[in-house]
Amino acid sequence: MYRFLLTPRWWGINVFAVLAIPFCIFMGSWQLSRFEDRVDTHRQQEDRSAQAKAAAARPLDSLLPVDKVTSGRQASARGHYDTEHQLLVPDRTLKDKHGERQGFYVLTLLRTDHGKALPVVRGWLPGDADAKADTAKVPAPPKGEVTVTGALQASENQGTDGVQAGGGLPRGQLGMISAASLVNIAPYDVYDAWITLTDPQAPLQPVPPAAAEGSGLDLKAFQNLGYTGEWFVFAGFVVFMWFRLFRRDAEAARDAALGLLPEPDGREVAAGSAGARDVAAGAADGSAGARDVAAGVADGSAGARDVAAGAPDVADGSAGARDVAAGAAGGLTGQERG
Repeated sequence: MYRFLLTPRWWGINVFAVLAIPFCIFMGSWQLSRFEDRVDTHRQQEDRSAQAKAAAARPLDSLLPVDKVTSGRQASARGHYDTEHQLLVPDRTLKDKHGERQGFYVLTLLRTDHGKALPVVRGWLPGDADAKADTAKVPAPPKGEVTVTGALQASENQGTDGVQAGGGLPRGQLGMISAASLVNIAPYDVYDAWITLTDPQAPLQPVPPAAAEGSGLDLKAFQNLGYTGEWFVFAGFVVFMWFRLFRRDAEAARDAALGLLPEPDGREVAAGSAGARDVAAGAADGSAGARDVAAGVADGSAGARDVAAGAPDVADGSAGARDVAAGAAGGLTGQERG
């Protein structure tokens, strides 16, 4: 009954199922491992951030380039602030115990002893970077040579939250904190990194360091989890379709073995021929009826002519009746004379 499994069609179905199911399971397991790696990395990053706050600051050059390990570490640099190149980074959200508030970063370039400049986010202020009343609250940077300490951060990119990569900002504002966006603003080399101060000047508020790219539970991490479910669903769908096709062909084979399959019936063909003959006979009857109607019309025309021919005889009868009436009148007159 299962000989249909040896047909070329079922050979193709079986080969596809044998290859597709393990592939879907492998891809689902791989996506799940990617999600688990991101969860582990997120936990490690949180642990490193907690340790970095308590650890002593290290020189900036010893932590470069910024990676997942050095991101968030406390770095120190010595130099003097370039007051002519203080910039505001608009539309930045600060999350704290008060919730999410909209404001702007205050960024000043620090000319280090090595000649290169380090972007330093001195703090965050609530308000609008375009409003003079809000920008007037920005304190002036310290003068002279200073040593700054803060959490080391990698340069931002277009995928970073709050970044305005489209440009069109007023003079004195910056949409993305990176060496690439500062190359046309600063007349000197800039580090491909920046720091956020842990202890800013009042009324500036500290900007918490962000998790390194690819180490947090962001949208990509949950995409991996969604892809995991999709691949396992695909594997289950292949099994379901294989079983459904197998059951359909098995039932058809069992019915054929029991002789339950419908076969062509000669009586149906005969009935069809009889129906065709009935149609032909009906057409012939219709033609005969049409001829009868034509003959009836001809008989009606002949009757009408007979009626017209009898009309003079009716007129003669009317004249005879008038003669009889006149004779009767004459007899009555003769009787009166007698």
